[in-house]
Amino acid sequence: MMKILMVTSSYPKYEGDVTAPFIESIAASVAALGNEVHVLAPYHPDLRRASIEKGVHLHFFKYSPLKHLNIWGYAEALEADVRVKGAIFPLTPVVFISSLWALLRLTRTIKFDIMHTHWVIPNGPVGAFVARLRRLPLIVSLHGSDLFIAEQSGLISSIARWIFRAANAITAPSDDLRQRAIRLGAPAGRCHLVPYGVDPSQFTRMEGAGPLLRKELGLPDDALIVFSVGRMVYKKGFEYLIRAVPAILREHPNARIVLAGGGDLQAKLVSLVRQLGVEKSVIMPGWISRDKLPLYFSGCDLFVLPSVVDQQGNVDGLPNTLLEAMASARPLVATNVAGIPLAVKDGENGLLVPEKQPGELSAAINLLLRAPDLRQQYGEASRRRVENDLNWETTARNFERLYSAALGRSKSRGGRRERAEYGGVEGRR
Repeated sequence: MMKILMVTSSYPKYEGDVTAPFIESIAASVAALGNEVHVLAPYHPDLRRASIEKGVHLHFFKYSPLKHLNIWGYAEALEADVRVKGAIFPLTPVVFISSLWALLRLTRTIKFDIMHTHWVIPNGPVGAFVARLRRLPLIVSLHGSDLFIAEQSGLISSIARWIFRAANAITAPSDDLRQRAIRLGAPAGRCHLVPYGVDPSQFTRMEGAGPLLRKELGLPDDALIVFSVGRMVYKKGFEYLIRAVPAILREHPNARIVLAGGGDLQAKLVSLVRQLGVEKSVIMPGWISRDKLPLYFSGCDLFVLPSVVDQQGNVDGLPNTLLEAMASARPLVATNVAGIPLAVKDGENGLLVPEKQPGELSAAINLLLRAPDLRQQYGEASRRRVENDLNWETTARNFERLYSAALGRSKSRGGRRERAEYGGVEGRR
């Protein structure tokens, strides 16, 4: 058994919250392998968590007594996922000191074996500093927005490079993120592809889900449901799915596009729906709680992920919603960007199309809507991929192997000499 401390800036605030559920899944899956896992995260006014949940010990630190300034992490620091909110900058030194103090206290109280920092920015600096101070092996996991932020600033990219050099291993959920980290200065030999997973018991085939979902949404029995879900920010590409709707309706007037979620661009997307005159065919139910998502995935006829590289160069890694749809045995239409091709094999479990092309998107959707046998074939192939490879147990075992390797090296080399070699010498061999 290993004692692992994970440092993160986001965590589901309560059961069913859709904020960074993959962080909780990673922590709980690593704990399920018999390890003792602790998570340190910033406080949020909406937090409703016990001290231990799903086998994970939770620790939250406060940094501001003012409710409106609790915007660190929890997907609240970026505006539309393309720019940092101005209020973040004055908070940075306060959060750094608060997180540093919390991390020092926690590592003084508990003797950990591994420090695992999620998001190189903003959590990498404090994680790397304390890991060096406590002589702990350091694992850094990239999740997308952190690397994007580092790429925008020379100062932040230099900080990221320092953290990369201090890390025993750097993980990314897609090869795109891994290659970008290497271009930014991460040692290639320490960069590992560790795709996200999904719980195949939580997201699975639900018998009779189609009629139940149609009843939930007030749709006729013959409605074809095209489902997409996520934060309404540029990189999700929802604009292009909405622009594809008129062409979908020309061939399938009974199709209904269910676009769930919320975010900075919600008002603009609603306006676009009105502009195109497709209000009756596009349903936007807002955020759906985690406990209801399996019904939507299992009940839809087709899942669509129209992700794009946004105007600032930001892009998803490997979206959890895609894996959840696969576990629910859904056929897929998705864009050929970032980590999506890791999960969607064109012509095997779905169709891949170029990004930002509503015509290509509508053609692929129409093809599958008129081919129920092909949808079933693709759905079954999606489920098999999850059962064989893309599940949280596999992800956790990949992390455990990295922990064991880093811990073994730390024990065999010991002390300051080991930290120096991981700081650069080993990467040049």
